[in-house]
Amino acid sequence: MNLILSVPELKSGELKITGSKSESNRLLILKALYPALDIANLSNSDDTRVLEAALNSSSALIDIHHAGTSMRFLTTYLAMKPGFEGVLTGSERMQQRPIGVLVDALRQLGANIQYEKEDGFPPLRIKGVAPQGNTVRIAANISSQYLSSLLLTGSSFEDGIRLQLDGKLTSIPYLKMTLTLLEALGAKTELSESEVRVSPIGQLATTSFTVESDWSSASYFYSLMALGTADHIKLRSYKATSLQGDSALVELFAPLGVSSEFNADEVSLNLSKKAVDLPEIYSADLVDTPDLAQTIAVCCFGLGIGCELSGLHTLKIKETDRLQALKNELEKFGAQVNITDNHLSLRPSNQIKSKVRVATYQDHRMAMAFAPLALKTELVIEEAEVVSKSYPEFWDDLKTLGFSIENER
Repeated sequence: MNLILSVPELKSGELKITGSKSESNRLLILKALYPALDIANLSNSDDTRVLEAALNSSSALIDIHHAGTSMRFLTTYLAMKPGFEGVLTGSERMQQRPIGVLVDALRQLGANIQYEKEDGFPPLRIKGVAPQGNTVRIAANISSQYLSSLLLTGSSFEDGIRLQLDGKLTSIPYLKMTLTLLEALGAKTELSESEVRVSPIGQLATTSFTVESDWSSASYFYSLMALGTADHIKLRSYKATSLQGDSALVELFAPLGVSSEFNADEVSLNLSKKAVDLPEIYSADLVDTPDLAQTIAVCCFGLGIGCELSGLHTLKIKETDRLQALKNELEKFGAQVNITDNHLSLRPSNQIKSKVRVATYQDHRMAMAFAPLALKTELVIEEAEVVSKSYPEFWDDLKTLGFSIENER
């Protein structure tokens, strides 16, 4: 499905955003371990639905398609589940995404995992075992999801789990989200530069948890506000104090003219650009919030300003190589972009080419990050259905705000 986007006029509006995928997927693993846990406002994203289905499946073949978090969380959960025997696989792209660091860590606990194809990559043949010991040494600078995967399931070990960390921690807010959720269920946790510890939760009494709406999904509306002229966009359900690292949007978009006002469970995005002088070059270290890089880079291009974004080393192993994909698609609009393994540099430019076709690379964030550029020029989003991975209602919500969206024939 290819969609033609234009915006006659951006309207103010109020939207209810689905629950956080990051919180939901962590809580689903915990619910599988502790059935007394009840979850409200679960994400309706493809990734969460795939994980929920996998956890309830009795099949010996589990296919999680494009869901990277599900692959990593399930690898530990199934490897440490005595009685399970089967294959964990995913899409062609998923089979190109490395998993070796996590598999090596699990083998330290006695895991029986074999590679079905290429060493270090899915599919994985897993025979579940009880953990042998509770201490693992693991690289901390590759993906925080490896650590979260071990910590979530490790909370069910008789002696809990201890991770000895090599290298500098990456995406720390996501790791802290995991630890905070574990603490809410009664675990004791410790985090330092060299080690993470989680005590066993044991028997859990009936506990309810309401998932906050997804801050990553909110980022596209911050971009709309920065690029458009609407008075406000109100989003529910959000907290001023959030477990999600991407709530840093509040600070990251302030220099781009968007202010945030919290009231009960709602955040109102307001236009403050009349009082803000946009920087010629916007600079940010996104090491803790890499999922915001696409949104910010596209927004800066639409505003005609440059940007210097660092802390992006994890983007190359996401749904696509997001740094290369960003460069490819921004340059179609006339942008000048340079990338390294960790950095993106965009030069200021006031020229935007029209009727560009944006390739999405089976990456939901490519589709949603580029959509706000329709405020500046008509464009086409290819394979637009990919947004269902995290935000199935995205195109309908844009229509609510005044977008004209047509199927390309």
